[in-house]
Amino acid sequence: MKLKTINESDIETMSYDDLAYVILKEKGTKMKLLDLFKEVCNQLKLDELSSEKYLADFFSLISTEKRFIQLEKGFWDLRENHKVKVELNDIEDDDEDIETEEEPVETTEEDDMYIDETKDIEDDRGEDEYKDLVIIDDEESQLKPVAYHDPVTQKKEDLKC
Repeated sequence: MKLKTINESDIETMSYDDLAYVILKEKGTKMKLLDLFKEVCNQLKLDELSSEKYLADFFSLISTEKRFIQLEKGFWDLRENHKVKVELNDIEDDDEDIETEEEPVETTEEDDMYIDETKDIEDDRGEDEYKDLVIIDDEESQLKPVAYHDPVTQKKEDLKC
């Protein structure tokens, strides 16, 4: 699709990214973002003042659109023009180069100062910590009435829970 073959009413209804796609496809070369945006604005017949406020939106749109790819030095192009060739032999060779051996670490006297020795200490809690605990049988665990003091009426009542 070429811009010259598209009538003006269709161009006005096209989105920015669709216009950018057609422009890059027609030119066949990479373009700077600002130049691409200016070309899109020219096609939509936007004045400079109104086009400046849409530059950030255009960048966000192009950045998230999968049809475009950002290249070095601020250039943009169509992703279809840049294919990545991955050779499995290279990947397999990289895996073989990785060594997983761990070397023993020598510790110095200064390092020993910071070793946490608390993991070797047994539990310090003695029986004194548990002396206030009471063992309750199942029969004793039934709820008993509780006295309640009403601050408004100054009456004491027995509550049954």
